Amino acid sequence: MTTRYVRAGTMLAVIAIVASACGPGGSSPSSVASAPGSTAPSASAAVSQAPPSFAAANLRWYCCLGTGQDPTQIPVEEEVAAGFATANPGSTLKFEVTNYDEARDTLSTQIASGSGPDLVGPVGVGGLAAFQGQWLDLGPQIQKWGYDLSQFDPAAVDFYKVAEGQIGIPFAVYPSMLWYKAGMFEEAGLELPPHKYGDKYKMPDGSEVEWNYDTVLELAKLLTVDQNGNDATSASFDPKKIVQYGFEPQRDDLRGLGAYWGAGNLAGADGKTVTIPDAWKVAWKYWYDGMWTNHTIMTGSVAESEEFSGGGYTFFSGRVAMSENFLWTTYGVADSGTDWDLAAIPSYNGKTTSPLNADTFGILKGSENPDAAFAGLTYVLGDASDKLLNLYGGMPARPDKQDAFFEALGKTEGFPDKVDWQVAKDSIQYADNPNFEAPMPKYNETLTILEKYESKFATTPGLDMDKEIEAMRAEIQASWDS
Repeated sequence: MTTRYVRAGTMLAVIAIVASACGPGGSSPSSVASAPGSTAPSASAAVSQAPPSFAAANLRWYCCLGTGQDPTQIPVEEEVAAGFATANPGSTLKFEVTNYDEARDTLSTQIASGSGPDLVGPVGVGGLAAFQGQWLDLGPQIQKWGYDLSQFDPAAVDFYKVAEGQIGIPFAVYPSMLWYKAGMFEEAGLELPPHKYGDKYKMPDGSEVEWNYDTVLELAKLLTVDQNGNDATSASFDPKKIVQYGFEPQRDDLRGLGAYWGAGNLAGADGKTVTIPDAWKVAWKYWYDGMWTNHTIMTGSVAESEEFSGGGYTFFSGRVAMSENFLWTTYGVADSGTDWDLAAIPSYNGKTTSPLNADTFGILKGSENPDAAFAGLTYVLGDASDKLLNLYGGMPARPDKQDAFFEALGKTEGFPDKVDWQVAKDSIQYADNPNFEAPMPKYNETLTILEKYESKFATTPGLDMDKEIEAMRAEIQASWDS
């Protein structure tokens, strides 16, 4: 993968992927030519395609460089794996779960020892970048099998075309939105957050203000409540006894947290100088002050506590009024109650950025059975795709499947009767470009450094954030230079 691929491809691909969903009708697939090396059946051709014969093989499906590890997801993934064996007698597909936190190190070890899996996924931009040069060029299999790429927009296909070839096929898109609890706003006497990008917010005094992070902070103070019912604006508020928090940013990755304030990445123009975007610095300070000064955001220890962790994300606990996160949040959001809905991402400095995740499945170069592995790949992206997309909360990359996806998603047990899924569609046009997970030198080593500082920020009050950010930059630079 190259930096140019992500920077140039991210926005173009995701806008193209959802072009029909955002336009009138929302369900007509693009009428496009097939990519080079593929056949071009009509746009109405069935997704499932009869593959040529291949030697039976025992394949391994490695998870989870992205989503997929939740206990509620695993039975469905195992069912999909078993379905491949049923459809292809003599072959098997073994589903292997490694927790996200250990997944990159474990896969690195397996590859180094020559015992890597065949199929890897779902895997996003970051996961692909972390194993740059390890992915099989799917071009020969696409041509050999006549796999129909015309069911996708060409830009979506090109999104996964890098120096070493076509390393992926479009599968899922995850825009990010603001998830909120309507009941908490109503109890506090506050207007609900705007669903439409560009709309203003009506404050309690009747004034209309820009929907930005300053506004979110003011609301978060009113929505953060201690055990005595005092909000964070009250002189009687006790920050040691908070029972409800006003705001929670997406904190899985410092780069991702920063991207909500503005698009960027750590690699400077020369590709080797660490350059932290100014917007990211502001975002990290906002998060830090929210934890330790304003008390509107959970500290690390609170976020990881049984009471507030929500089994993965704090919004799931039902104790957070607003939270920024990706569409895959649907996997556990039912635990938060039945009064949640979606709103627009706030702006910073007059510009809105909605970070994007996109997932696919890849085959490792080291697979001993590339044809059988491609059969597995096309199975999970074809016959099993509806089941997996619903499981992962991923918007289909196939335009003609998006409306049906949201219709089915809205019927999920425990969901509110009505969710404004249009917010998810609208968020795509504000995707971060460049994507925050774009390739950079010493990718995995850099993530380790970022994780160290993220943990420090979340657990240590009284830090000089300017000095800490500079120390982090210098440490990453030393890693890149070594």
